[in-house]
Amino acid sequence: MATKVHMEALSPTMEEGQVVKWHKAEGDSVSHGEVLADIETDKATMELVARGKGILRRILTAEGQSAPVGEVIAVIGQEGEDIGALVGAGAAPKQAAPEQAGEEPREEEAEEARPPATANGGRVKASPLARRLAAEAGLELSRLQGSGPGGRIVKRDVEEAAERAPAPARVGVPAPGAPTEKDYEEIPLSQMRKTIARRLAESIGPVPHYFLTIDLDMDRARQARARINALLDERGEKISMNDLIIRAVAGALRQHPAVNSAWHGDRIRRWRRVHVGVAVAVEEGLITPVIRDADRKGVAEIASEVRELAGRARAKKLKPEEYTGATFSVSNLGMFGIHEFTAVINPPEAGSLAVGQVEEHPVVMNGQVVVRPRMWATMSCDHRVIDGATGARFLQTLKAMLEEPAAILL
Repeated sequence: MATKVHMEALSPTMEEGQVVKWHKAEGDSVSHGEVLADIETDKATMELVARGKGILRRILTAEGQSAPVGEVIAVIGQEGEDIGALVGAGAAPKQAAPEQAGEEPREEEAEEARPPATANGGRVKASPLARRLAAEAGLELSRLQGSGPGGRIVKRDVEEAAERAPAPARVGVPAPGAPTEKDYEEIPLSQMRKTIARRLAESIGPVPHYFLTIDLDMDRARQARARINALLDERGEKISMNDLIIRAVAGALRQHPAVNSAWHGDRIRRWRRVHVGVAVAVEEGLITPVIRDADRKGVAEIASEVRELAGRARAKKLKPEEYTGATFSVSNLGMFGIHEFTAVINPPEAGSLAVGQVEEHPVVMNGQVVVRPRMWATMSCDHRVIDGATGARFLQTLKAMLEEPAAILL
């Protein structure tokens, strides 16, 4: 019996996936549990495995194309088995345009609600992709002959007509000075960028943000980092200032459980464990690997985990459990020379910390102006969960820990 290959939800927040690579071609034998394809989700590239065995009879979503979770993207069956009912009459594999892979509409999509009328008042049957290509080429769809199912005009019909049509036959010539395709480049949205856009809309609007900024003297933190790195040098390891900040944040969260909480509609969920998300910039956006039970780990262990997770995040090899479940997040742009910024909360977390670079600043100490290493940190708070005084007390504890790193171990 034939088996439908569905686009599976390979991450908790995945709504659609893009086929990066098919490991099997039509006609290849397939075993249960064998890797069929690499799928780009909103966070990483994951393997899609076969849920049946037989022969890969039909690929319905080509490499570079996207499909929503649950859609059939291929069919596994036996040689000679009738799979027409599964793939639909006249259905053909979706083809991605090389210059815009992952963005083009499918040829077999239904006509738009109001397609253009023909001269005799009828309606032109054409795929959305054919309509767009015809508009760009200045071709009238009503004058084209369709070769698709039921006479529908498809991509190849438009491309062939564009090659045949002399320049004077084209309409819709751009106005002088209007931008043409040579003037810009369109970048298709990756699954990660789509999710970032959706999550930001879900956060910055519905979540009532407010921000608290504090400056910290980082002289002793610098000294502590140097001493720790001197001890780790024999092992070929080292910690960054960010690793020390993550450990301090985890310790402060343990002392202030009201900050280590989440909004859940009709209740507030207060977490008993501390899982710190660490923002990592990748080519297509931002991902937040999670250091679990960060309050129970030493700074060297945190440093090792951050390096490993960040490396796999950039290679798009993180597992879903490695980038979900944070109870609070830290974002550090100090390495880019950023002095101060604010971060958007990642729901359902109730807070996040934005950290700038450590800079030399003149300050007054004991009546004297001296130069000290200072750092600005801004906490974004969900006012439904964290009151102003609660957030301020958390930052006071964080300040005490970083200005006297021995307090982190208490």
